[in-house]
Amino acid sequence: MHSAVFLIEFGAIILGLGLLGRFAGRFRFSPIPLYLLAGLAFGKGGLLPLGASEEFVAIGAEIGVILLLLMLGLEYTASDLVSNLKTQYPAGLVDFALNALPGAAAALLLGWGPVAAVVLAGVTWISSSGVIAKVLGDLGRLGNRETPVILSILVLEDLAMAVYLPIITALLAGVGLAAGSATLAIALGVAGAVLFVAVRYGRLISRFVSSDDPEKLLLVVLGLTLLVAGVAQQLQVSAAVGAFLVGIALSGEVAEGAHALLSPLRDLFAAVFFVFFGLHTDPSSIPPVILPALALAVVTALTKVATGYWAARRAGIGVKGRWRAGGTLVARGEFSIVIAGLAVSAGVQPQMGPFATAYVLILVVVGPLTARFTEPVAAAVTRWRGGGGERPGADAPPTARKSPVALEDPVAPGSPIAPGDPIALEDHPADAPAAYDTPYDGLAPRGEPSRTD
Repeated sequence: MHSAVFLIEFGAIILGLGLLGRFAGRFRFSPIPLYLLAGLAFGKGGLLPLGASEEFVAIGAEIGVILLLLMLGLEYTASDLVSNLKTQYPAGLVDFALNALPGAAAALLLGWGPVAAVVLAGVTWISSSGVIAKVLGDLGRLGNRETPVILSILVLEDLAMAVYLPIITALLAGVGLAAGSATLAIALGVAGAVLFVAVRYGRLISRFVSSDDPEKLLLVVLGLTLLVAGVAQQLQVSAAVGAFLVGIALSGEVAEGAHALLSPLRDLFAAVFFVFFGLHTDPSSIPPVILPALALAVVTALTKVATGYWAARRAGIGVKGRWRAGGTLVARGEFSIVIAGLAVSAGVQPQMGPFATAYVLILVVVGPLTARFTEPVAAAVTRWRGGGGERPGADAPPTARKSPVALEDPVAPGSPIAPGDPIALEDHPADAPAAYDTPYDGLAPRGEPSRTD
């Protein structure tokens, strides 16, 4: 009987997700907000709480996050990741300053104390890799020039969690300096070891995983990813970081084959993750904290947009790509809930749980919308104010695309562009495609055409 109820509940969930996805596709927007609201309606305190399938949905949600990060990792090579992180670390520092400090200030203003301030700083700092990975795929932006900048910030945040989570755990538990330092050293060592193996022995790993049989390839890649993610999480390192590093360790035909095989699984379990998030939110706990959570959400949405805009501008991305980068980073999600959950379990602040839930729910719903509409809204405001903007015709699609101009390509005699200079839209030769409004010094995801619009 229990299995029958489980099949009915889970089947209804999957069918409902399919119908919501079809509805969102008809109106050309991300289905993530609908998935979350559906989970809220059928979770604890909702219209029709589900019970029999709750445990399975929880496991599926965790697998969904892992697959989202694995698929992102498959888009990039290990050497590209390392070189890009070296150039983007200032963006990580700006990200921390602009987004962690408002959370800490809010906790102090609410009178929650310094430990709660450190916790809430993490809640507002970390964007949702799972939500953003899904949004990038839904909007077809994996090949955009600003996507490597977004990815670099997400990876820096995920890697920072290897340092932050042990510190939080030590603060909440009240352990001594020696125990906290040991936990931190283990976390950093594991993250560094996995990254080293991915960079140094990626080809060997690809050979080990490679198979002409799709079934064997799927089983080996999925098993390896779950194994590494589990070990990483057991050692206080994010499972998402472990899955991402497995993805970048794979290359060539193995990466392409794994991407094709795992895409349907990713879509299924990612949808389950967003439903699970809503299922574990009690609607009755939100109203008392909704106003301060909304105020903090507005502030940190703006600071995330500023972070993405600054990082993309620093990388030489065009104006439209800067706004897209900023809008895409707004969503918070899985890490924020994990961090707040640690504080609630330790009894630091009873209101931390509902506050963090309301805050994340606001931004996880708004995030896909800002990713879609920040750039066109910014362009409309610029036109309304009657100034600035890009030169006429910059938005027009080219009649025939040409190969991008690489930085190392020779330049014409007498050209004002020296080799190694960033190539902005205004610097392109007259016959260059107008749609290429960014320099060609960033990463392009593996197997994806470069694009900016």
